[in-house]
Amino acid sequence: MPVYKEAGNTWRAVYRYTDWRGERRQTQKRGFATKHEALAWEREQLMKAEADIDMTFGSFVESYTADIKNRVRENTWHTKEHIIRTKILPYFEKRKISEIKPRDIIAWQNELMKGTDKNGKPFSPVYLKTVHNQISAIFNHAIRFYGLRENPAAKVGNMGKEKTREMLFWTRDEYTKFAEAIMYKPLAYYAFEMLYWCGIREGELLALTPADFDFEKETVSITKSYQRLEKRDIITDPKTPKSNRVIKMPDFLALEMQDCIKQLYGVGPNDRIFEVTKSFLYDEMKRGSKAAGVKKIRIHDLRHSHISLLIEMGFSAVAIADRVGHESIDITYRYAHLFPSTQTEMANRLSSFRRSGTDDEEDKRDVG
Repeated sequence: MPVYKEAGNTWRAVYRYTDWRGERRQTQKRGFATKHEALAWEREQLMKAEADIDMTFGSFVESYTADIKNRVRENTWHTKEHIIRTKILPYFEKRKISEIKPRDIIAWQNELMKGTDKNGKPFSPVYLKTVHNQISAIFNHAIRFYGLRENPAAKVGNMGKEKTREMLFWTRDEYTKFAEAIMYKPLAYYAFEMLYWCGIREGELLALTPADFDFEKETVSITKSYQRLEKRDIITDPKTPKSNRVIKMPDFLALEMQDCIKQLYGVGPNDRIFEVTKSFLYDEMKRGSKAAGVKKIRIHDLRHSHISLLIEMGFSAVAIADRVGHESIDITYRYAHLFPSTQTEMANRLSSFRRSGTDDEEDKRDVG
């Protein structure tokens, strides 16, 4: 593992190693100001190759990236990478991962809780929790695969709290008023019809193609999701395995989507139907809400609106979960307050049950 002095008084380090296939490899890095820096880089490469937990946190993040990046959806990794690069590495990059203690995590948390976003506002509790979850995931990975003894982030505990945004939704009458207000913009109208009457996610809507529709059966297949990342259109798998599903459309919606596709010039079977941006949908929803005189909700709240409508219609949590691509326990937990209360019925039946038992005992005494 030699180092070389180059022209311009800089140093170059060369590291040779055997990869997991047993093949000999070589990597190098130029531009070190001193021999000491070149040798330090060389030592880091050796520790990474040997999975030595005396490596720096920054070096371990490189290993973590190589291990994890291709195992998660691209947009998921994009979020994780941004948090690591902007909220974690600036504090811990040069520290040995094995020497980071709970007190260091506390100091880091305190710094973040004093920090602000690009608009000068304090980071939300939900965001702080997400950041902490990420650093804890890195330490857990080091424990599971690299021999680290403990997770200092887990010892300290989280900062922030779970996502607790208010769940808003439109009633059928409110949605009808909104739909009438945007009807003169056909593409926006058809997009919101799909969101409200099928309860699909925004990314699922934007990934739809004509091939996803079976108009004889009046179904739409949800098999992919659309994301816009770094000025690129990305089609990924849906959010969860259960999100892959076939949805039966109401007959009027099937007719509307046939009309929608007929109006698109030159669209192929696998071309996206809704070639619009998320900001377009946001702007149309804001404009339509104002014109209709209904309360402003988020686009994702249309999914809540669909679920609340199905609950009102009397469908079970299991049936609703299959339609919207959730686990039934999630529907029960998140929307429990919308299901009709059965507490009174339970109490009445328990009272009747107890009375019937008492009557039986009295009958026995009378016979005796």
